[in-house]
Amino acid sequence: MTGHLSVIGLGPGTSDQVTPEASRHLAAAEQLFGYGPYLDRLTLVASQRRVASDNREELGRADAALTAAAAGARVAIVSGGDPGVFAMAAAVCEAVEHGPEEWRTVDISIVPGITAMLAVAARIGAPLGHDFCAISLSDNLKPWETVLTRLRAAASAGFVIALYNPVSRARPWQLDAALDLLRAELPPETPIVFGRAAGRADERLAVIRLDEARGDMADMATCLIIGTAETRIVVRPGLPALVYAPRGASR
Repeated sequence: MTGHLSVIGLGPGTSDQVTPEASRHLAAAEQLFGYGPYLDRLTLVASQRRVASDNREELGRADAALTAAAAGARVAIVSGGDPGVFAMAAAVCEAVEHGPEEWRTVDISIVPGITAMLAVAARIGAPLGHDFCAISLSDNLKPWETVLTRLRAAASAGFVIALYNPVSRARPWQLDAALDLLRAELPPETPIVFGRAAGRADERLAVIRLDEARGDMADMATCLIIGTAETRIVVRPGLPALVYAPRGASR
């Protein structure tokens, strides 16, 4: 008899943004695997075992969790945001595909969460209100030229772009390179939403024109939403402006 593996999205970082479904799966788990800072968000009971690992050990974490579940344990892997958006669900599926046959018999639940782009968008208006895409700026798992090709194609096609993993200590130059590319495709007044830690106590939100945006305005906790020529800003007296994508498109 095999156990069960839940891959759980914890949302952007506050308990208010953890879904009831996620809470039920967390409470049922005997072993909880994840990146240490994500596990730190949880309050575990004495019977639950915490297994922390580094942020770049996704496949190793998936392997260990599947091994435990195949042995009969009720296991959870936690991700920030949504587990299917640049997070652990894909690593679990990859591990199942390439792992031992018994992993294919493990009962797996993917439990959705509020991902960063949705949290940032909700705090600023509706910048994802029409066609959009999400791109990770990290080149850890794909060539940098592929990142640039996708970014250029999305911008030229008129997509709003949610940009994940914009900078890190190892690649502080990449966001500036991406902004330079976008300036060749989009008008200088195109609004960019810099949303850091949306919904948390250390939240920072700013709307910056493309021609004034800089890489040092972001860190790894920042999700950028890059507008289009049609993105609108509604100024309101005494209230924050609303940024939104019109429901129709002229091109």
